[in-house]
Amino acid sequence: MTGGPGLQGEGRAAHELVVSGLRVSLGGREVLRGVDLRLRSGEIHAVMGPNGSGKSTLAHLLMGRPGLQASDGTVSLDGVDLLSLPPWRRARLGLFLAPQYPVEVPGVRLVEALAAALPADRHAGMQLTHTAAAEAARVGLPVRLLERALNVDLSGGERKRSETLQLAVLRPAVAVLDELDSGLDVDGLRDVARRVAEGRHEWRMAVLAITHYRRLLTVLRPDAVHVLVDGRIVASGGPELADEVDRRGYAAYRAVSA
Repeated sequence: MTGGPGLQGEGRAAHELVVSGLRVSLGGREVLRGVDLRLRSGEIHAVMGPNGSGKSTLAHLLMGRPGLQASDGTVSLDGVDLLSLPPWRRARLGLFLAPQYPVEVPGVRLVEALAAALPADRHAGMQLTHTAAAEAARVGLPVRLLERALNVDLSGGERKRSETLQLAVLRPAVAVLDELDSGLDVDGLRDVARRVAEGRHEWRMAVLAITHYRRLLTVLRPDAVHVLVDGRIVASGGPELADEVDRRGYAAYRAVSA
């Protein structure tokens, strides 16, 4: 879990994440080469691309991973410059990251992590254990794991179900999902993708879903699909673009990125 609830709440305010001209270099190599995105409340956008295209770098940069900085460009949420803020401030504004590889946090129970992430005004009026148990049932996570140290001894699929539970309890304005489908079987994928898709209606959550494959998108039904190759978005379109990528593969887009 990286992130938490921000300004969205139950008031259903509109939010907008804007990425403009984003460039990031690592080890002397430019990994992101001018990325532009605009994501509004209630929208689901997918970013597809091959290994090494910069997808995870984009996710980490948005959330503020230490040691990762933009060399150019801007990122804002509701007009607030995110790049100048530490990760916890970005979370308080309403940004959430479900990482590709959720880390273990020994000694901190899942329910305790949720309690710490919730702002006081929401935590005071919430029966957290009851809410978390209800969400666990919705995503197919055994309720007993709420008392387990965060991600300790969990399978890959259980960690992704846990991340989805955290998202549902925290109700962020914008959720960035970095390969949420990895490590999940068919049933798990259906459960977590369905819960994410429901979030767009329940609290108008915006979703940026990063993935290699089309299978996640068959449930999420994105409004827009972007193809990221060699650090650049080389194609954007509707859901049909995911079908095209599935048919043609990424090789057809590499020439465009050169």
